[in-house]
Amino acid sequence: MGRSEAGARVRVPASPAGVPVALSHETHGDGPELVLLHGVGLDRRMWDRCLPALAARHRVTLVDLRGHGASPAAAAGVSLAELAADVGALLTGPTHVVGFSLGALVAQRLGLDRPELTASLTLVSSVAGRSEEERAAVARRQELAAQDFGASAWAAVDRWFSPAWRAQDPELARQVLDTLLANDRASYLACYRVFATADTGLWRWLPRIAAPTVAVTGERDPGSTPAMSHRLADRIPGARAVIVPGARHLLPLECPRELTDVILTRTGAHAGTDADADTDTDTDTGTDAGNRTGSRTRSHGSHTGTHPGAPTGQESHRS
Repeated sequence: MGRSEAGARVRVPASPAGVPVALSHETHGDGPELVLLHGVGLDRRMWDRCLPALAARHRVTLVDLRGHGASPAAAAGVSLAELAADVGALLTGPTHVVGFSLGALVAQRLGLDRPELTASLTLVSSVAGRSEEERAAVARRQELAAQDFGASAWAAVDRWFSPAWRAQDPELARQVLDTLLANDRASYLACYRVFATADTGLWRWLPRIAAPTVAVTGERDPGSTPAMSHRLADRIPGARAVIVPGARHLLPLECPRELTDVILTRTGAHAGTDADADTDTDTDTGTDAGNRTGSRTRSHGSHTGTHPGAPTGQESHRS
């Protein structure tokens, strides 16, 4: 989160309601277009640890979503469709779209509204089809954010960082907390409402997503659970689910090596990899919903500069 960006980050002016806003963004690298979308309360710096590997094979655009970073504020009542339209206005052609958490919901809506712009979707730590209990839990977090924003930010860091990871990388935990606390409160609450509710509206339309899709989350993510990634894989035609053992929510920061492998495999830009190759040994396992999927374990090699001992990903796909 501490990368010094090339050039000053300038806040662009707000646009009238209903008109896509001009998002603050930056580009790196060369190759097929790829855009990275962050989560609620964070900003484009959350992709710092993934950027070098992605920019080596793609022209990467990092954006601050409306209401975040240096982009215009988000008004109360902002919709998922508006957040997606902002991103769509920035893209000039087919683009590999990678979204984290709120950004994954934006990516799904973009895939529905602007299929000509979505070459592929990588849905990182995405919620999907929340149960009544899960909806109640996110509603409580939304209420806490409205009543005591500081306590809400601390609680988020506690959910996202395991004690071991926080002890190992305390400065990163502090940077994430500082990013959360720096948010405009009204914008944060407006966007958190989208995050807390938009998956319900998306659910019925997911089978219409045509872009090649992979959903990836951490085995120990309490909010964007493995069951949710499997639901997405079952709901979106031809989609796959990848579960990273031992990881929590912040895959771009906790397991950048594993995540970039998943992204580059999906975009077809991984060295020696065909995005649709099916060369590993498949074994059947049941998902939470009782559906049958294939399960594959892929070795990613050694892990450097990231969460120590992070295991390999387990990938499942619809048969």
